[in-house]
Amino acid sequence: MRSLFRIRNAIFLHDLLMVPVAWFGAYWLRFNLGEIPSEFLSAALSYLPLVMVVQVAVFRFYSLYRGVWRFSSLPDLVRISKAILIGIFFIAVTLFLYNRLHGVPRAVIPLYVFLLLLLLSIPRFLYRFWKDEYLHQRTGKRALIVGAGSAGEMLARDLLGKGDSGYVPVAFVDDDVKKRRREIRGIRVLGTIDDIPAVIEQLQIEILLIAIPSATDSEMRRIIEICESCNIPFQTLPSVRELLSGQVSRGSLRAVSIEDILGRDPVRLDWKAIRESLRDQCILVTGGGGSIGSELCRQLAEVQPRQLLILDQSEFNLYRIDAQLARRHPEIDHVALLADVTDRTAVRRVIRKFRPDVIFHAAAYKHVPLLENQVREAVHNNVIGTSIVAEEAIAAGIARFVLISTDKAVNPTNVMGATKRAAEILCQNLNDPKGTRFITVRFGNVLDSAGSVVPLFREQIRAGGPVTVTHPEITRYFMTIPEACQLIMQAEAVGDGGEVFVLDMGEPIKISYLARQMILLSGKQPGQDVEIEYIGLRPGEKLFEELFHEQEQLQSTGYEKLLLARARRYDKSAWAEQIEALARACQDTDDSAPLAILQKLVPEFKH
Repeated sequence: MRSLFRIRNAIFLHDLLMVPVAWFGAYWLRFNLGEIPSEFLSAALSYLPLVMVVQVAVFRFYSLYRGVWRFSSLPDLVRISKAILIGIFFIAVTLFLYNRLHGVPRAVIPLYVFLLLLLLSIPRFLYRFWKDEYLHQRTGKRALIVGAGSAGEMLARDLLGKGDSGYVPVAFVDDDVKKRRREIRGIRVLGTIDDIPAVIEQLQIEILLIAIPSATDSEMRRIIEICESCNIPFQTLPSVRELLSGQVSRGSLRAVSIEDILGRDPVRLDWKAIRESLRDQCILVTGGGGSIGSELCRQLAEVQPRQLLILDQSEFNLYRIDAQLARRHPEIDHVALLADVTDRTAVRRVIRKFRPDVIFHAAAYKHVPLLENQVREAVHNNVIGTSIVAEEAIAAGIARFVLISTDKAVNPTNVMGATKRAAEILCQNLNDPKGTRFITVRFGNVLDSAGSVVPLFREQIRAGGPVTVTHPEITRYFMTIPEACQLIMQAEAVGDGGEVFVLDMGEPIKISYLARQMILLSGKQPGQDVEIEYIGLRPGEKLFEELFHEQEQLQSTGYEKLLLARARRYDKSAWAEQIEALARACQDTDDSAPLAILQKLVPEFKH
């Protein structure tokens, strides 16, 4: 900003000095480059303050000194000409009314206009010529920076300061009208984001650099769609969460990922409340090796718990998160526990030995089509497993229990959703304000989680296609894994017990749009390089997911993206009997009995 201020002052002083040079130069030319008679010289001197005041006022009106020399062109010449002509008009009219232009030869006026036009325009075009030559001498791709904010300015500074950066920034675009035609680091803001195609053609741009870390997901989608239509490479800076250090450089640039398009809205959390709730606590995460569980462990390590217990039945997943935490947070006391949540003996031993203050229950089977034909396994793990962990938590006097649920639990049409809804009701019924407080957090799909659509599409694209989409109109809610985990911790910090928190997932995204974007981001064209094939809905799938039931009235919590669904009440004693019956049914190999009881437990379940 200081550099820009100095540039504007220098341009202002240049234009200011050129006014008296042109004024006296006009007199000098009028008298054939000889001595100016004293009478006319005296008049010229006395009129000079008026000439300068009027001319500078008009210059300011036409914005002639805003640091735009680098891109001086015909429109700038027209603007300079207008400023000079309007200025001399007011000067001539004022002097005529004052003393009939006494002491001002008639030839002085056109000579002044001619001289001032040359003195203001020639330095600007010479500077542009020199700057263009300088840029042509630099090696690298001609880059257009999208975003003229602080991140864009820091990126331009880094690229200009390194001769071997590989990129030569030649212009900015930004939707902020206040930045229009301004100059940053000697590089002009040429237009809006919608002007990108025209700027690319005009300046022969070879790469686009997106420098808007604060862009929302909808804004980022719009930018990416425009960039994709231009058929040249583009890269982006990370989101705000990834740039907390405030350092932006060439090394920060990376290829645009699907997370940039579908999950960029930054979440503003009450970290003070989260730390007060979880710091110096012993925390148990079941399913701690899974996509959500492992990221939750990484996030929890940041708030410095007294001890972090990671329980999972997958040996490899448990080993992986254990090694990551040991490397990233050697100061955190963490324990990897190989166990199954349906093994009551193992769960009881862990809880009684370590006495956790908080349990985050993320262990669950979640693959919808796979579970449709394996009802017993889904019910046993998702319902009975939750019941075992919850009952052992109550028996040990654990203070808080957080169940991680899914949008598929709302009006479920599949076994997985029904089991998660049953787990939600179970936790609501077990909640005791004077004992163990149960909190449920419900959200939709998380990007790039194991078994989700994103890694599937990525693998299909890598194989050359086709990318399989079940239905052209199918939509899903999406959120990044870190964002989901942070909101889970926020819900734990503010929940009193018995609540069902719903994460605001924004607008649902068409899966066909997701497939198309992933193909484009891989550098290929949908329908040409990689086909999109529609294969029909799979068993248990819905076209549209819902985040809350019609009887659950959503309420604000005062926290961004965290909503509260009014819980529906159930007969606790009847429900407890049905859970016992479900546990007995799971001892058999037949799926029909568990399925029948599950339908009684969740009346809205339409299989």
